[in-house]
Amino acid sequence: MLTLTFVINIAIRQVFGFILLKVNVNNKANLIHQGFHMNRETKKDYLLLSGLLFFFFFTWSSSFSLISIWLNQKIGLKGAETGLIFSAISLIALCAQPLYGFIQDKLGLRKHLLQFLGMMLLLTGPFFIYVYAPLLKTNLLLGALTGGLFIGATFFAGIGALESYTERVSRIIGFEFGRARMWGSLGWASATFFAGFIFNINPNINFWLASASAVIFLLLLSQIRELKPNAMAGLEFDKLENLQLQDALALLRLPNFWALVVFVLGISVYNVFDQQFSVYFAAQFATQQQGNEMYGFLNSLQVFLEAGGMFLAPLLVNRIGAKQGLLLAGSIMALRMLGSGLASGALMISAMKLLHAVELPILLIAIFKYIATRFDSRLSSTLYLVGFQFVTQVMASLLSPLAGYGYDHIGFASTYLLMGGAVASTTLLSCFLLRGEQVNQTPPFQPTMTSSESMQ
Repeated sequence: MLTLTFVINIAIRQVFGFILLKVNVNNKANLIHQGFHMNRETKKDYLLLSGLLFFFFFTWSSSFSLISIWLNQKIGLKGAETGLIFSAISLIALCAQPLYGFIQDKLGLRKHLLQFLGMMLLLTGPFFIYVYAPLLKTNLLLGALTGGLFIGATFFAGIGALESYTERVSRIIGFEFGRARMWGSLGWASATFFAGFIFNINPNINFWLASASAVIFLLLLSQIRELKPNAMAGLEFDKLENLQLQDALALLRLPNFWALVVFVLGISVYNVFDQQFSVYFAAQFATQQQGNEMYGFLNSLQVFLEAGGMFLAPLLVNRIGAKQGLLLAGSIMALRMLGSGLASGALMISAMKLLHAVELPILLIAIFKYIATRFDSRLSSTLYLVGFQFVTQVMASLLSPLAGYGYDHIGFASTYLLMGGAVASTTLLSCFLLRGEQVNQTPPFQPTMTSSESMQ
């Protein structure tokens, strides 16, 4: 086990050093090979949005990356009961996501929704310590509902709003969304690297770190200036004030929308797969404390690699196309789940876990590019939060209790094999349902306006 610890720590240092070398935003050279030179204001917007993603994910990771271990070891819940917790979170998230999507599309580039989310992030520490934990110990159902309301609305629905806002701004001022989203992965990894060690001292420290991170999130958000309404004209957002609910509902009549939903139904299993993986992984070690620490290291390595993937994924997806990118991500996901069911020992299971760092960047970049080339740009937030995030949470709410039952009765490995088979089947079906690229007349990384024209 000492060898595994050494390998993971060395790998984290090497990956982190490589990423920092690649993303030195102070370099006056072309930062992200987008075919344009970042001016001062564009660079500032990029840094601020990257910072928002970093500290959002830092807050989320500090409070949630070890949630299954916390529920199992500190609250005393079993697999099926933990599945109920995740089901409640998913149910609330799926209610909030369509609402957030439509609100953000109506707001355009105004920050009101992000400000609300920032205040919710600030309450994370007090909520987990003084509200959530006592409720789960005294009344499981009430605790599950309360936790689902806070966690689902803040993190699982909130991240979609933040990502769609960032992606929209990136297309206006001209930088790749993946380069900013990369910093979200680094935020998660930074928090998770220490989370296992801190958990063994006192889990509440992680929750207080989450709230401290939220303070920085709000400070950065206050520095972001809102784009002028006419800056959105090049992206067909100039008529946002006329956007009606029926425009969003019209998506339900589009075959291409339902083809995307079928794909997402399959790959949404990854949310359920990851929920209790930490418990499975920690069980491979001699003691719970050692397992907790090693999972923190492994998760950090995975997300550091994921950050590098966010940097490189746009190059791959732009080359092979959004449809092929989605299918590639689904195939890697199926391999990861099937491999986790067949693997034995901490090293092999770790290798399967690290495939997530390959699949997720490709999936996120491809889903945004597929939406941008296939649907009305004015509804990009609604499409992402409904067509991807909402459907993901619907499946998670339905499958989480079933997965928990499977873990308790047939074991983690057998349950993972069933999940992998489901993902493989829907990915194969999506080969025929998803449509290829439309010709895009706009250069892929060309900003619609210069930053100086678009800022107040």
